[in-house]
Amino acid sequence: MAEPTETRERPTRAYVIHPDLGNSRTRRSPELALEEAVALAHALPAIDVTGAEVARLRNPDAGMLFSKGKREEIGQHLRAVAEGEGAELVLIDGPVTPVQQRNLEKEWDVKILDRTGLILEIFADRAQTREGVLQVELAALAYQRTRLVRAWTHLERQRGGLGFVGGPGETQIEADRRAIDEQMVRLRRQLERVVRTRELHRKARAKVPYPIVALVGYTNAGKSTLFNLLTGAAVMAKDQLFATLDPTMRQLTLPGGRKIILSDTVGFISELPHELVAAFRATLEEVLAADLILHVRDISHPETEEQAGDVGEILDSLGVDEDVPLIEVWNKIDALMPETRAALQRTDARTQGVQAISALSGEGIGALLDAIEAHLSQALDEPQREDELVLPHSDGRRRAWLHRQGVVTGEEVADEGVRLHLRWTDRQKATFEAL
Repeated sequence: MAEPTETRERPTRAYVIHPDLGNSRTRRSPELALEEAVALAHALPAIDVTGAEVARLRNPDAGMLFSKGKREEIGQHLRAVAEGEGAELVLIDGPVTPVQQRNLEKEWDVKILDRTGLILEIFADRAQTREGVLQVELAALAYQRTRLVRAWTHLERQRGGLGFVGGPGETQIEADRRAIDEQMVRLRRQLERVVRTRELHRKARAKVPYPIVALVGYTNAGKSTLFNLLTGAAVMAKDQLFATLDPTMRQLTLPGGRKIILSDTVGFISELPHELVAAFRATLEEVLAADLILHVRDISHPETEEQAGDVGEILDSLGVDEDVPLIEVWNKIDALMPETRAALQRTDARTQGVQAISALSGEGIGALLDAIEAHLSQALDEPQREDELVLPHSDGRRRAWLHRQGVVTGEEVADEGVRLHLRWTDRQKATFEAL
């Protein structure tokens, strides 16, 4: 008797549309924005992208978003894609009102998902820690509260999710707002307990005390690759949007001997849903508590300036203090043409305060670590005091460390060893004593 074969549910066929409003609301190129939207869709394994297009809109329809002619054109294409099988899901790369979603679903007979819903689905698929799961659920409920959600069955048997692109039929045609509000209250209480635990951990770290250096940047800029290179950690790092969500912290010893806590945070993206910014605020508090921020940029991306602007806007919305020093880390120089790379690495007025690196090859990492150490010494502005220390002649290692730190103001040879005159901070003294 033949062994039963395992049957796998096929992915949901999806068509991606980027509405180009033709105004200055966005700085992004419509074609590159569509490319990013397709990459977001590919981030969910349960979705198979069958086609994509930029839909140029002069005057968006209040009830249907697209004009009648454009709706008919898209509708014909939806029925024709995938060799006549049609698409079951339309991903609209932008905001869609509940009324527009309901009307388009009725006209095209497909499920509609906007940019916010897609990002929430990705976050739900990727969150690993208890805190991450709670944050995603809270953000999803805040989003769901404003609209009716009609679930489809195709993804339910393959994975968990929020019910935007998968779920048990039409069992939740209209969510009861009071039930959602009660669930949100429960989630907030659970999240508060997790946040209190995180706060205790933060206070414990403050007693060490090691400065916190936070990595921020656009998703897929290479933060996790850099984090792994510096700390030897094994955080997942791959060429995929939102490859990692949950924050990771590791201790790192700089070349000069200073110990720091390096924090890898969730990647940012243009038009990040405000529900997610609010829900992930607890996680992003590591950025608010940072002594130094490393803004990692994919300098090889054609819209690196626009991505940097999006990151800056999110940092502002989080209330990051302008006094917190920030180093721009221009990553992926290995992907640049040789002449472009040489221009970036020159020390001129344009690149003052910028560190050009390749987290993949390790190029420029030494200079970056030196810059981190210099910024922390200046930013922390720790009080220094005079001290005197005698080291045996044989203790060249610790003597060399003191000189690298720049704390030796004078030295003289004595019978018992080398007498050093020092001007250092309590942190430097504690680090020295631990050597």
